[in-house]
Amino acid sequence: MFSRKDNIHEKHEISVADPYMNYRLPFRAFRVFRGLMFFAFLVQLNCAHAEDVLHLYNWNNYISDTTIARFEKQCACRVVQDYYSDNEEMLAKLAAGATGYDLIVPTGNAVEALIRQRALRPLDKSLLPNLNNIDQAYLNTVFDPGNRYSVPYAYTLTLIGYNSEKMRELQLPVDSWAVIFEPRYLEKLKGHVTVLDSQRELLAAALKYLGYFANDTDETHWKKARDLIIRAKPYWAAFNASSYIKELTVGNIWLVHGYSNDIFQADLDAQNAQRGFRILAGIPKEGAVLALDSMVLHKSGPRPDLAHRFIDFMLDGHNSSELTNLIGSGNPNLAARRYIQPEIAQSPAVFPDKTQQENLEMLRDLDRHQRRVLSRIWTEIKLR
Repeated sequence: MFSRKDNIHEKHEISVADPYMNYRLPFRAFRVFRGLMFFAFLVQLNCAHAEDVLHLYNWNNYISDTTIARFEKQCACRVVQDYYSDNEEMLAKLAAGATGYDLIVPTGNAVEALIRQRALRPLDKSLLPNLNNIDQAYLNTVFDPGNRYSVPYAYTLTLIGYNSEKMRELQLPVDSWAVIFEPRYLEKLKGHVTVLDSQRELLAAALKYLGYFANDTDETHWKKARDLIIRAKPYWAAFNASSYIKELTVGNIWLVHGYSNDIFQADLDAQNAQRGFRILAGIPKEGAVLALDSMVLHKSGPRPDLAHRFIDFMLDGHNSSELTNLIGSGNPNLAARRYIQPEIAQSPAVFPDKTQQENLEMLRDLDRHQRRVLSRIWTEIKLR
C-alpha cells in the first residue's frame, strides 16, 4: 500500500474542501475543474439569452430585414423565421405536429381554420395600444368577429397584371375577367397568359366573372366555373404561382391572373431593367378576392409576451409602412399612410377606393365535403 506522500508532489498541490473526504487535488486538475465551471457558466448565460427568441412563421419576403433588426434592437431579443409559400402548406405542417411558433401570419380563411382547431391563443389587447391604428374596415371580420385572435398585418388583391404596351397594341380590355376567360380575347394572347396555380383563387375569379360570389359553394355553380376554366385553358401558357413575376418582367408573358404585390414587384423589375414597358394592375369590374393576412399567436409558442410586443411594434405606422414600400402590399394601418411612397399610396391596386372595396371578397374556409368536391373539380381541370 502506498502512503499519501508517495502520491503527492508537494510542489504542485492545492487544497480543495470536500464534506466527505479530506484530500488534495493536483493544481493542473484544479485548473481543468475551474475551466469546466467557467464553461458551464457561459453555457448557462447563453441559454438565458437564447430564451429571448421570437419564433415567427411567415410568408417568404413578407417583412423588411430593417424592420426585424429594429425590433431585435428594441426588445434586446432575436427573431427566428421559418417561411411558407401557401396557407395549405402552413396548415399541413402544423397538423403534422410542428410546434414552437410564437407568431404566424395566415390569411383569413386559414385563421378561420386555426380558430376552429383551437390552435390559437387569445390576444391580450391591453398589451396592444397601437391597435387603434387599424382601419375599422379591416376589423371584426367574418373569420374572427371581435378580433379575439387576429390583428390585421397586410393584404393583397388577386387581379389582372399586364404588359402595358402589348395590351394597348392589341386593344384588349384590362378591367374585366373576360380577358382571362373569353376565347375572343385569348386568341390574340395565346401562349402569353398565366393563371395562378391555386384552386380557390382561380375558381373565385371564374365565379366572379359568372356573376356569383367568390365564396359560393353551390356545386352547380362550381361546375359552370370549371367548364369556363377548361374552355380557356388551351390558350394559357401555364398555371403559375411563382415565376410569373420574372416572365412578366422579361416580356415572355403579357397577361396574368396574379397577386397585386407580385405585379408591383414585376413592374419595379421591368423599370430597373429599362424594358420599355410597364407592368400594370387592373381590378376587374366583376370583383376580386382580397386576402387579409393577420398576426396570430399559436398555442405552442413559448413567448406570448414577445409575440405581443412584436404585434404592437408592427402596428406602429412607420414600422408597418416598410412592408408596403418594400413589396407593394396593401396596408390596413391608417398611421402608416404618411410614410408610404406617393406612387404606391395612389395605386388603386394597393389602396382601392370605396366603390372597388365593395366588390372585394375575403375567401372563407371550406368544410371537408366542400374540400373533397373542389379537389375533384381541380383534378378534372388539370387533366383536361
